[in-house]
Amino acid sequence: MSNYHEPADELSQEARNFSRALNSLKEEIEAVDWYHQRVVTCNDPDLAGIMAHNRDEEIEHACMTLEWLRRNMPGWDEELRNWLFKEGDIMGAHNHDHDDDHDHQAGKSDSLGIGKIKK
Repeated sequence: MSNYHEPADELSQEARNFSRALNSLKEEIEAVDWYHQRVVTCNDPDLAGIMAHNRDEEIEHACMTLEWLRRNMPGWDEELRNWLFKEGDIMGAHNHDHDDDHDHQAGKSDSLGIGKIKK
């Protein structure tokens, strides 16, 4: 069965590569979940250690794929830079960004409407 939601022959090679990467990322994250569940329920420390190692390998694979997406698929770089490796309340920052968008759309902003300046 195909992972494509549109006719495959209408998708560019680039779109197919994005789909490959996204599906691989989903599979790696699913494998992390499977291994982690096995680790926390295993009563044999040696086996749990092996499965923890396998889980961590899957995390590495997911991160490598995520980095490929960041470098190649539009939108990923900006969003990852906005959300990763930040301190504080995740949802607080998310809600603040949406408040700024709402204020701007409602004409309540002092902004000139040219977007945020990033360092």
